[in-house]
Amino acid sequence: MMAEREEDEEEAWLQLRPVEPLPSQCCGSGCSPCVFDLYQRDLARWEAARASKDRSLLRGSTSQSCPSELNPETFMAFRISAVDRLSKDTYLVRFALPGNSQLGLRPGQHLILRGTVDDLEIQRAYTPISPANTEGYFEVLIKCYQTGLMSQCVKSWRVGDAAFWRGPFGSFCYKPNQYGELLMLAAGTGLAPMVPILQSITDNAEDETFVTLVGCFKTFEGIYLKAFLQEQARFWNVRTFFVLSQENSPEQLPWSYRDKTRFGRLGQDLVDELVGSCRRKPFALVCGSAEFTQDVARCLLSAGLAEDAYFLF
Repeated sequence: MMAEREEDEEEAWLQLRPVEPLPSQCCGSGCSPCVFDLYQRDLARWEAARASKDRSLLRGSTSQSCPSELNPETFMAFRISAVDRLSKDTYLVRFALPGNSQLGLRPGQHLILRGTVDDLEIQRAYTPISPANTEGYFEVLIKCYQTGLMSQCVKSWRVGDAAFWRGPFGSFCYKPNQYGELLMLAAGTGLAPMVPILQSITDNAEDETFVTLVGCFKTFEGIYLKAFLQEQARFWNVRTFFVLSQENSPEQLPWSYRDKTRFGRLGQDLVDELVGSCRRKPFALVCGSAEFTQDVARCLLSAGLAEDAYFLF
């Protein structure tokens, strides 16, 4: 009888043991704490409780219920209030916040989204594009890929659905007048982290930072947030340029875009020209695919920028 009780007790402890995350649950963006960090913390707590046979030691573990505010360790549910399809594969999704509350991110920070596909939990990093002081909601720009696991979740979203986020994360947080000029180099949805930073500069009359934003897209029709970028370019300290890789005729562009659009890819010659045309010593922000960020980083070094003069999202 005693042996059976010991087996039952052992089984009870095993059921309380934290489950090790799958590789798919790590977004790969260097978040701290990572899901594996949280697992190691909970495992150490479980081992200590088991050794002392004191289950009360487990009460400090992270609850699976939603917290009252954004937390980097615990996922929180946000209701989807709007889904706008910007292109055949890109969506602008709005998530509701309670009352007139704010998300609590600083410009440059991002969140982690959790999704489930065929019982497989996955996590990916996304940067809200809404201004940091937006009340009552936040918006995220998400591109879907044909073979992407998270893309399957996003494509199934409908207004009223809940999505689970945790954060904030990110080692770059913009501060007003921290740099003389920001040179923003973005490819596709890599535009996302640039948007709240740019907005925070133009919303602050005391921030005199110059901004040169370069958006790299395949076609003119594929440029995201055209109206926003046009509006921002009217500020005295903001310039916008575009690089289109699958077009070559300026005559097909609206007049307002012809002088600030290049064709082809963002290469060394154009990076040299952009760095040289900056009105103050630039600090570069780069976001796009892994290949894009690596190539641009090499170009920036060749253009004379030091390794501490740029940040790769």
